[in-house]
Amino acid sequence: MANDRLTSILLISLVGILLQGCSNKKGSVWDQNKSAVSFQDQEGGGWGSDGLSSDKEGVFGPRAEDFVALSEEDLKSQFADDATPQSSKTPGEPGSGIPDISHFKTPLAHLASIFRSLYFNTNEHVLRSQDSINILEGVARYMKENPNLSLFIEGHCDERGPEAYNLSLGSRRANYVRSHLVKAGVSPERIFTVSYGKERPLDFAHNPRSWAKNRRAAFKIYTQ
Repeated sequence: MANDRLTSILLISLVGILLQGCSNKKGSVWDQNKSAVSFQDQEGGGWGSDGLSSDKEGVFGPRAEDFVALSEEDLKSQFADDATPQSSKTPGEPGSGIPDISHFKTPLAHLASIFRSLYFNTNEHVLRSQDSINILEGVARYMKENPNLSLFIEGHCDERGPEAYNLSLGSRRANYVRSHLVKAGVSPERIFTVSYGKERPLDFAHNPRSWAKNRRAAFKIYTQ
C-alpha cells in the first residue's frame, strides 16, 4: 500500500516537471527571439517587425518576397566576377605606391557627374538599368584617359538584415562594379573595393525610399 502511494507521488511529480519543461521551452523561443525583434511560433515560422523572417532553425534573413531570382545570364556573370584579376597592390602598404583608403576622396565638381553612385534593388548585386551601364561606361572611359587615377569602390546596404549578411552583400556589389570596369579595359591594379554593409547610410530614415538611397556603390578617387 505504501509502495503504491509512493509510486503515485513520483508519477505526479514527474508529470509536473515535464509540464514545466514544456512551458519553459515555449517561453525560451520567445525570449531568445525578442533580441532579434522578431516573433517565432511553435513551428518555428513567423514574421518579424524588422522585415526579417526565420526558418525552423531560427536563422534570420530578409523576407522571401524581397528576393528577386537571378536569371541564367546573371548567374553566369556572377561566376565570371570571381575570375576578375585582383590587384597585386595593397593600399597603404610600403612600396605599393597607393595610400590607404583615407587618402581617397569623394569626387567633386565635374568629376562628381562622372563618378556617380550606382543603386541596387533589394538583395541584389547586379545592375540592370541602362543609366547604371552608362555611368560605368563613363567611369571606365575617364579612367583609361587618366592613368594616374586610382579608385576605391564602396559597397553599401540598407539597414535591414544581419550585419554579416550586409557586409557580404556590400562586397558583392562593389566587386560587381569593379569587374565591369576591368572588363571595359581599366587596369585591375588601379581598382580596389571595400564593403561597409549597413554602417554608413546616406539617409537615416526607416522607410523604403531611404533604403533605396542606401543600397549603393559609391566611388572614392586618388590621383598620383
